[in-house]
Amino acid sequence: MAPVFGTFSAALATMQPAQEQQEQQRLKQQAFSLPSAVAAAINSPAAGKVVAAAPSEPGKIKMYSPEYYYTCAIGGIASCGLTHTAVTPLDVVKCNMQTDPAKYKGIRSGFAVVLKEQGPAGLMRGWLPTLLGYSAQGAFKFGLYEYFKKTYADKLGEDIMKDYGTIVFLAGSASAEFFADIALSPFEAVKVAVQTRPGFAKGLTDGMPKIIAQDGFGSLFKSLVPLWGRQIPYTMMKFGAFENTVVALYKHVVPKPREECSKGEQLGVSFAAGYIAGVFCAAVSHPADNLVSKLNAQKGATVGDIVKQMGWFNLFTRGLPLRIIMVGTLTGLQWGIYDAFKVYSGLPTTGGAVKK
Repeated sequence: MAPVFGTFSAALATMQPAQEQQEQQRLKQQAFSLPSAVAAAINSPAAGKVVAAAPSEPGKIKMYSPEYYYTCAIGGIASCGLTHTAVTPLDVVKCNMQTDPAKYKGIRSGFAVVLKEQGPAGLMRGWLPTLLGYSAQGAFKFGLYEYFKKTYADKLGEDIMKDYGTIVFLAGSASAEFFADIALSPFEAVKVAVQTRPGFAKGLTDGMPKIIAQDGFGSLFKSLVPLWGRQIPYTMMKFGAFENTVVALYKHVVPKPREECSKGEQLGVSFAAGYIAGVFCAAVSHPADNLVSKLNAQKGATVGDIVKQMGWFNLFTRGLPLRIIMVGTLTGLQWGIYDAFKVYSGLPTTGGAVKK
C-alpha cells in the first residue's frame, strides 16, 4: 500500500509547477512534525496570552510589560490561594482560640475539641472562601506590588534607589495591599463566621447570602479597616524584610553571586528569606488579626468593645505562637511558589534592586 501511495504522490508532483511543489513540501513537513506544530502553537500570539514561557525560553516575557504583571498576578494566585487553603486546619484552631479562649485553651486542646465536636471535616471549615479570597488577594498583592515597586523606583531614580530602596519596597507593598484587602474582605468575613459560629453555615454558598440577609451587604466589609490594620503592616514587613533578607543572604551566607547560583539554589534562598520575613510579619500584624477574628465572630461588636474585652496584653499575645508557626511557614512557601512560577515563566527571582 505504501509504495502505491508513494508512486501516486510522485506522479501528482510532476504535474505541479515548481513553486507549488515547494509549498506542498513545506506544508507536509509541518503536518507530520508534531514538535514543530506544538512549538508553533505555543509561540502563536493567541497562546502567548495564556501559556507561560518555559525556563528554556528566557526573555519570552518582557520585564515590566503588561504580560509581566499578568504573570506576576497568576503567580500570586498560586502563591496565596494554595498556601492559605493548605493551612486551613491551623487557621480554624487559631480563630477559635482567639474568639473563645475558655474553650480552646491551646493548640493541642484546640485541635482535640474541633475533632471531637465536628470530626475531621471541621478542620477544613471555610476552605472555599479561604481559597477564593486569598487567591484574589494574591493576584492584587503580587501583581500590583511589582507595578508600584517599578513605578516608585522610576520616580526616585537609580541613585536614590540605592540608598532608599527599602522605602520603595514598603510603599509599593502598602499600596498593593490596600486594594488586595478590598478583594479579600467579603471572603474573610464568611470564612471567620463559618469557622467560629457553630451552626451558622456550612461554607461560602450559604454563608455569604446569610450574612447579607441578616446584616446587609456592607457587613461583608465591616472588618475592612482592621483588615487593613492587619494586612498592610504584615505585607510591608513581608516584602520589605524579604527583599533585604535576600540581599543579606547573597552577601553574607551564600558563597557565590546570585547570577552564578542555579535556579534551585535561588529558590532555596527565596524560601529561607520568606520564612525569616514571615516571623516578623506575624508579630507586627497579630493584634489586628485578633480584632478581625473577634469582629467577625461577634455580631455588632466594635473595635473598642474588643479591646476592652481582651485587654492590650491578650490582644498582642493570644494565639501568637501558633500564628508565628503558621505565618512563617506560609510566607516561606508563598515566596517559594511565587518565585518558582516566575522562574518557570522565564523571569528572574525576586529580591534586591529593580532591574532596568
